[in-house]
Order: sequence, then C-alpha cells, then structure tokens
Amino acid sequence: MSRTSRTLAVTVLAACALTGAGTGPAAATADPLLPHPGPEGLVWVEEWTGDGGVVSGGAWEGLPTVLTVACEGGGDVRVTMQTQTPDAEVAAFSVDCPADSAGVGSVTMPAGVVRPGSFSVGVDASSESIRWALTVTQPE
Repeated sequence: MSRTSRTLAVTVLAACALTGAGTGPAAATADPLLPHPGPEGLVWVEEWTGDGGVVSGGAWEGLPTVLTVACEGGGDVRVTMQTQTPDAEVAAFSVDCPADSAGVGSVTMPAGVVRPGSFSVGVDASSESIRWALTVTQPE
C-alpha cells in the first residue's frame, strides 16, 4: 500500500474514531486553526470543541513524529499521546488558548519514539467552549 493510500485510510479511521464529551464539531469558520498537513499527515482534526481525541494507526518507526495542537476560546488544553505497542505515553503538554486568537503547541518526537501501529491522542479542554484542532505528521 502506498504512503498516500495509507495516509488516506488512517485519516478516515481517525475521523471515525474522533470522540468527545464536549459540544462536538464546531461550525466551520473561514480561519482554520491548523492547515491540512498534506502528504506527511497521519491525522488532521480540522476543528472540535471541548474534550476529545483520536485513535489512529499507520505510524512509521523510522520517521520523526510531530504532534501539533492549536486552540482558542479562553483557558487551556492538556494534550497526551500514547502508543499502543507497547502501551506508553510518548508526549504530554499544555497549550494556552487565548480568547481572541489561536494558541499553538507542538512536540517533535525522534524516529523510534512512536512505535509502528496504533496511537491515541487525548485533548482535555478546561472549558467546553474551547475550539481546537490537531495534526500528527511524520515528515520525511
């Protein structure tokens, strides 16, 4: 399977797995918080409000992995990433979410940190009105 086909399949899986206790997807706005990640993207959550997360697969052990989260609405979000094989937390950080602009946080993990197979990303928002987006990429 080509990288493009695999990325598309993983993106569809991620979209299906998106869950949240908040209000769900926010109304689309003219200004996305994060642009589409292109061919290097494993996951793109265009927009969500409140708590949520994603489960995906298709990570490659031989490439670095970049997790980026942007948010706005006042408050903050706590972001965690876990690999499923072995079950381990590989990233955790917080992003301040200004009321009137986007805050962005990112972490780059070296090749080998995110193991082959599935991973999960959780986003815990301090308020149900916080709007956020995330990408997981593996730049070549």
